[in-house]
Formats: sequence, structure tokens, C-alpha cells
Amino acid sequence: MAAGPSFAAETPVQGGTLNVALGSDTPIIDPSITGQSVTALIDRNVVDSLVGQAEDNRFTPWLASSWEVNENHTDYVFHLRKDVTFSDGTKLNADAVKYNLERILDPKTTSSYSKSLLGPIKTITTPDEYTVAIHYDTPFAPLLQGLSLPYLGIQSPTYLKNTPNTTNTVVGSGPFILKSFVKGSGSQLTRRADYQWGPGYAAHTGPAYLEAINFKYLPESSVRLGALTSGQIQAIDAVPPVNAKTVKTNPALDVKTKENPGIVRVLYLNTSKGPFTDLKVRQAFLTAVDPTSAVKVAFFGTVKAANNVLGPQTQYYDPTVAKLWGFDLSKAEKLLDEAGWTSKDAAGIRTKDGKPLTVDFVYDPTTLESSDVTLFQAIQFQVKKAGIDLKLDPVDSGGFTDRTNNNQYDVVSNFYVRAEPDILRTVFHSNYTPPKGSNYSHISALDAKLSEAVGAPDAKRKQLYSDIQHQIISQAYVVPLYVPAYQLGISKKVHGVSWATNAKPNFYDAWLSH
Repeated sequence: MAAGPSFAAETPVQGGTLNVALGSDTPIIDPSITGQSVTALIDRNVVDSLVGQAEDNRFTPWLASSWEVNENHTDYVFHLRKDVTFSDGTKLNADAVKYNLERILDPKTTSSYSKSLLGPIKTITTPDEYTVAIHYDTPFAPLLQGLSLPYLGIQSPTYLKNTPNTTNTVVGSGPFILKSFVKGSGSQLTRRADYQWGPGYAAHTGPAYLEAINFKYLPESSVRLGALTSGQIQAIDAVPPVNAKTVKTNPALDVKTKENPGIVRVLYLNTSKGPFTDLKVRQAFLTAVDPTSAVKVAFFGTVKAANNVLGPQTQYYDPTVAKLWGFDLSKAEKLLDEAGWTSKDAAGIRTKDGKPLTVDFVYDPTTLESSDVTLFQAIQFQVKKAGIDLKLDPVDSGGFTDRTNNNQYDVVSNFYVRAEPDILRTVFHSNYTPPKGSNYSHISALDAKLSEAVGAPDAKRKQLYSDIQHQIISQAYVVPLYVPAYQLGISKKVHGVSWATNAKPNFYDAWLSH
């Protein structure tokens, strides 16, 4: 049964197409080769996971009906269901799971985020047709949580072996089949009639209630909102903050909010080159930013300003980190003076040895909401008061990849959704420095603590993650901005939607009243 309350408790009915409008796009639909949260939202309906994670964070059976984990988290044994098939008709068995995991571990697959969720696997074995054993030489506690995410969803090996480019297709064993995916347009999903193996946290068993789900990419917030209000669309993400109250007062609509766990929306400061190699310049930038006022301007009170690199919904979030920093323009100016940026040009930008204090902020607008761009502009205005020229540099997705892989930036921004604090390793360990991952700050000082934390006993893990959170802020590796929250604008004709632990709506139990 469902672990948490769904949005309605009535008798479900079969049929109907749910149209969902998304404010951001994904260039890749294969969940194994991207960390995009939009991909996870869509693919959760197409690929199943070995284990499920309920809203109360307990783990439930899914493709694995049971499992055993040894005391020091080095051996995991999963016993698979024997009745599961992929939508291409092939069977799920231990070899299929092994193939998926080994594909992710293969460097040629470029699965940086998915690979990080698996950790330092030593061996994967298949004692029999429906048993998979995963062995580590060193303890790795976060595996179950990682396996519950769509990024480690199991795909058909037959499909994978015969498809050289999986960026725009995916074949799984989930309750829906991906009929089409077009970058810049959206995805069409159709119900799988013979589906019988939903997650243990679901409210029902058997096929999904919905006949189809269409995800449409509508980047303009006014267009998304208009489509929802007119009834063309039954659900939208990223409800425009300025319109949130209006949607809530509409008798036909509602807004459901789920605060994200994981890494909050941050600015990563590149410590490997340029002005941010200097700690005092990073600390000056951190204290010149006033997230509270900037977030208020951009989001109209619909999200909270962040006070830490982790969101409050994340395991081992440490509230004491907030005391380490805060907006202080005079302190920022003093730090820049101490760093030797004492002169100013005619525009008020600080200079040193005749060069202006300019930092290049590279971002891909298609992965952002319009409110994010407003936020960045507000921050640009704020730091200029301290004499820092923050150059906003929008590029397309290919340009963003090129720039970050080739270390041609000073600032980038994103957030990562995960309830497990091991997300910090994915983002701040030197193993994941671009192009291998998302260590955009280019740091290695946290490696030892991040590596120790994955296998430490609970109390030790908590202490290590507390130390790491403090160090990230005191060293100004990032500037926290706001705690992302999934804002789902939804028609009251849609029922049964629940939340995944990555703060995404689940549509397996969803249904439409006709």
C-alpha cells in the first residue's frame, strides 16, 4: 500500500490521457547517461528499479522481491521476480541486471551520475538465473537508495545491444512504453496492458490506470499556465511563482509542492583557475550575495532561500552551517581589499594589475526556469555593488558541455535531488571533475572524508557529513541560493498522484475523473 497520502482518495477509473507540460527540457532520454531530473521524471514511468523507496524512506520490493545486505555493507544479494518482461517481450533475469550495471560501469557509456550511484563495485555475479550479487572491497552504504532511482532503472539488454545511440529511446519493464521522444518537443507514453509488477509502495497492482501520458516541453511559463487554465493540459511543473496564488484560488486547479532533498540550487565557484583560486575572493563573492532578497524578487515567496549546500529534507542536513555565512557587503569589500583588488574602473568594477574582476557565469537556459534567470540577474546586480563583474553567458546544451568539460568558466549552477547525503560525493569528489562528472568547483580537499563517509557507521557518517557541509561553506566552494521545490500545478480531475523520494510526481497510481 502507499506509504504516504496521495492527492485524493476516491475509486479510480481506467482510461484517459494525462497531458503534462514541462518548463525544462532534456537532451537525453536514456536515464543511464544523464543526471537530468526531467529525464528521471519521464523515465520513472518506463523503467523499473530493483528496489523501491516509499515516501517515508523505507525500501520496498520491486524487481527484486527480497534482498540481503551484510553488516558492513560490502555484499548485497538480490532475489528477482520471475514474471517480469521488458516491453520488447524479452525476460528480466539476473543476466539482464548484470548487463545493465556493467554497462553503466563501462567508461565508454559515459554514465557519470549513474556510475557514481553504484560506487566502487568490485564484482557482479549471478549465482542463478534470478539472483544477482554485488560485492565491494570497501563498505558502501548508499547502494539501496541509489538503486531506487530511475538513473539505475533496468533496461532491456536486447534493445541496448542493438541500439548504438540511446539518447532518444529507452525500453524498460515499466507500466508505460515510450512511444516517442523528441528533444525540444516532448515525450509520448502509452500504457502497458500486461504490467503486473509495480513497486511495493504503490497503492494498486496491475496495469496503470491512465491509457497514456504526454509530456510536452513548454518553456514559456505563461504558455504552460494558459494551457493548464484552459484544460488543454492537466498538470504543469514549475508553476510561475507570480501566478501560484492565482492557481490555488482557481476552483478547478490546485498547486502541490514537494521540497527537494539533495544539493540545493547553488553557484559553483571554479577554484582551479581565474579569480576564484583565491579563497578571499570566493568568500567575498559569497558574502556579497543576498539570497533571501534575490530569491524573494525572483520567486515571490514560493521557495525558501537556502542556508546550506544541502536541503533540509536530506539525511544528515546540518542546520548549524547557516551560522557560517550571510550577506555582508562591507565584509565582502574588506575581503576584496585584502586580496589586492583595491582599484576600481569607471564602471565601479574592481581591478588588479590593470585587469577587471570579471567572472564568467556559463549556463544553459533550456535547463532553467525563467525565474532562475531573473534570480541570476538579481545576483549580478548584488555582486556589482562589491565591484565584481558577473558576466551572464547563456549557451546551448552542447556549448555548456564543451565549456565545462574544457574548464572554460568561473561559475555554473545546478541542483541535485537525492535524499541520501552521498550526493555530496557525486558533486565534490575529484573523481567526478568534468568531464567525468559534476565537481564544477574543481576541488579535491574533501576526497578523504567523502570516501570514508560511504561506508562509515551511522554516527560517524553523520559527523563526517556535518564536517563536509561546514567545509564547503567556510571554503566558499559554492554559493547556496534556494531550496528547490517541485511546484505541480494540477487539475482537480487528476487523482492518485504521489511523490517519489526525489521530489517528483509518480503517475503509476494516477487516474482521471471523466
